[in-house]
Amino acid sequence: MFKGSFVAIITPFKNGQIDEETLRKLVNWHIENGTDGIIPCGTTGESATLSYEEHKRVIKIVVEEVNKRVPVIAGTGSNNTKEAIELTEAARQDGADAALVITPYYNKPTQEGLYQHFKKIAEEVAIPIVMYNVPGRTAVDMLPDTVGRLSKISNIVGIKDATGSMKVLTEIIENTRGNNFCLLSGDDFVYFPFLSVGGDGVISVVANIAPKITAELYDAFVNGNLDRARELHFAVNELSRAMFLQTNPIPVKKAAALMGLVEDEIRLPLVSMEGKAVEILKDVLKKYKLI
Repeated sequence: MFKGSFVAIITPFKNGQIDEETLRKLVNWHIENGTDGIIPCGTTGESATLSYEEHKRVIKIVVEEVNKRVPVIAGTGSNNTKEAIELTEAARQDGADAALVITPYYNKPTQEGLYQHFKKIAEEVAIPIVMYNVPGRTAVDMLPDTVGRLSKISNIVGIKDATGSMKVLTEIIENTRGNNFCLLSGDDFVYFPFLSVGGDGVISVVANIAPKITAELYDAFVNGNLDRARELHFAVNELSRAMFLQTNPIPVKKAAALMGLVEDEIRLPLVSMEGKAVEILKDVLKKYKLI
């Protein structure tokens, strides 16, 4: 259902508020540069520090500005199942094409708890759901067997896997085979290997500042130009490393500010990148001719 290069879009702020004009410009810039889909209110979009009303507003703006040109998969997850249902229903009402729902963080549910959480959301909201497994940030890992069980539910249509493990991806494919289930990498470092073993695309941090490269890599791969796809994989690797010099989205937000795309503003408890890390980041951006 969803294939290609999707951007986990940053949320621009200005004077503590959502910079709505800049957000609209970013959406258009991405579409013009080949991005295949937009993901508002993900981890990279600082969803954890958006108020409920801000969260809904960001999704509404993105849906409006995209205007059906590419899919919008709205981040609507929570560690509170009831709240996740409310956010997912709001995204459905605003016209999002799907919802990206993270595994509940902090609570550390069992595998059965994870199954029941996603099953309940899918039953309550008539929208395609892409699950999101990122154990490095949530302290819980949804196992391939659980993913397989959930893939049998008609409107659970895919997963964003950020384990970075080809073994895990292979087991997910084995457990979801025949269920028309899409597999999106949540890790820029394994984007190309992910495609090579059966993945359908990426939800990318790097695409925030280099959308053409991430889109071209996918296009090269599906068109059978594996040498070009492999070349782009290694070409973007240093840029990927720079995006994780500190906790995401600190580096990508700073990079976008240095490129003049957004104001240099991030919400506490995250703070803007300073000192030596900024110089390292600038050197990489210059190497890629982004500044």
